[in-house]
Amino acid sequence: MKRVRIFMLASVLSAAAMQSIAQQVDPNSGCPPQDSEPVRQRPGEEPPGRLQPAECDPTRLPTPSASPLPGSIPVDRWRIIDSLGHPDNRLDPYATNNPLKGDRPIWGPDGFSVLTVSSNSLLELRRVPASPAEGTNARQFFDSQTATIDAVLYEGDTIFRPPDYQLRITPTFNYASTSTGAANTTTTTVGAQAFFFEKHLRDVSAQYDFDSVRIGIQPVTSDFRGFVFADQPLGVRLFGTRDNDIYQYSVGWFRRLPKNAARQNDLGAGIPANDLLMANLYVQDLGKAGLTSEFVMIYDRSRAPGTRVVLNDAKATFTTGARHDYDVAYLGYSADGHIGRLNLTGSLYEVIGRESQGEFTGRTSRVQASFAAVELSRDFDWIRVRVSGLYASGDGNPQDNQSRGFDGINQSAIFAGTDSTFFIHQRLPLVVGAIDLKQRDSLFPSLRSTADTGESNFTNPGLNLLGVGSDLDLAPTLRLSFDVDRLAFDRTDTLQALLNGATVSRNIGTDASVDAIYRPFNSQNVIARLSVAKLFPVPAARNLVGGAAPVSMFLNLVLTY
Repeated sequence: MKRVRIFMLASVLSAAAMQSIAQQVDPNSGCPPQDSEPVRQRPGEEPPGRLQPAECDPTRLPTPSASPLPGSIPVDRWRIIDSLGHPDNRLDPYATNNPLKGDRPIWGPDGFSVLTVSSNSLLELRRVPASPAEGTNARQFFDSQTATIDAVLYEGDTIFRPPDYQLRITPTFNYASTSTGAANTTTTTVGAQAFFFEKHLRDVSAQYDFDSVRIGIQPVTSDFRGFVFADQPLGVRLFGTRDNDIYQYSVGWFRRLPKNAARQNDLGAGIPANDLLMANLYVQDLGKAGLTSEFVMIYDRSRAPGTRVVLNDAKATFTTGARHDYDVAYLGYSADGHIGRLNLTGSLYEVIGRESQGEFTGRTSRVQASFAAVELSRDFDWIRVRVSGLYASGDGNPQDNQSRGFDGINQSAIFAGTDSTFFIHQRLPLVVGAIDLKQRDSLFPSLRSTADTGESNFTNPGLNLLGVGSDLDLAPTLRLSFDVDRLAFDRTDTLQALLNGATVSRNIGTDASVDAIYRPFNSQNVIARLSVAKLFPVPAARNLVGGAAPVSMFLNLVLTY
């Protein structure tokens, strides 16, 4: 009983001491006086020296009162932003209270708008083949000016889930000019990168896994790097997620749109009879944590006209507007992520099907071609080192009933330097007015028709590529990239036939490029890019690629609001 009384007395004295200390706290800053901190002593030990007072910020806000506010005061987050000194500002895209950037609703409680306006200026100087069959080259100057307006209206709380409704319109206006000596060609086109309506159909789990549908012109990519298809076609797509976003799926029907000189959709050129059915499934951490896998199936049905090539002992002749019907299926697997310290991106594709009228034979032809690409990289602080390898099968006999040359649908892959290297970036004509060796910004020397650059051709030489490169982040605003690629055709039979039996080397040469990207404001609002590339071809390939010293250099300036 005596111990209980002693304990109760100690509790009362301790409470009184704490109350005395609390009375000494500054009610505005919440900081006690420096000499109010008591010194504690262990029994039987010398008292310690006085402790230094804990740091306290006298400018901090006072502790709010726990008593309820009188009356009912309506408060929302938009009024709170206003009261904190951030008024409506439509000129600054980073103002945190800009209704044109989705910072606050423009109608109802959750109706938002996002407006983006950009200007893309491209000035390019290049030396490319004018007529490989005659061994002539040309020095060209290319000027492209593109204005884009991206307007989005959507409704819904998009913090954890997609919008309930979304309408997106992205018109483009392009002026392009190509000067070759005294000759000058100009084009002016109006297109659209996006024009679609999206509807959120339902949530299927507490983690906001969902199903949505999108109708109209929309961006679509076949895989992580866009090896087969990376475009803005017209179509309908159903997409969503499952199991807390571990599984992502997409199923859609599309029709590709013709392109202008700047590789943008040209709405005035009609819609080719080319139907695509595509299904994608992405799975995170399949077999390895940190590695995302993708399975894809694309059915490509074309009934659009192409170019017919007739081969005989004397020469090859060409007929434009001929039927070139084909039904093919792309079956692919891709992976993207990291294994330990290595970053990995890779894709495997097999295309199978048939052509009812082959481009070189006019007879039914069986299509079977293969593709593989892999890129490994490793980061060393501000330096990334890359190694790339690519194989696209080529056709060994253009006059048989087998088409074994791999070709994509409409792709612009991000791989091995892509649009900074000479060979990948440049359009290379083969037979003037009839067939191109390869398209601009395309990996494959697919021998497509000049009249319709969207028609796939599975009778082509294929490509082997081995490259090394590095990215140097010299500053948060400046990146410098170097790429060196060794290039070779897989088979040269189709090239020899088109060039009337001329000898064509499998080896193309070595492509070297340097690319500098400068973002002065450390954002995407101003991007300046300078790229210089030179191809060192073997002697037997000089006529195909533009002489002994084919070179390209371009300056690209992108301004975005």
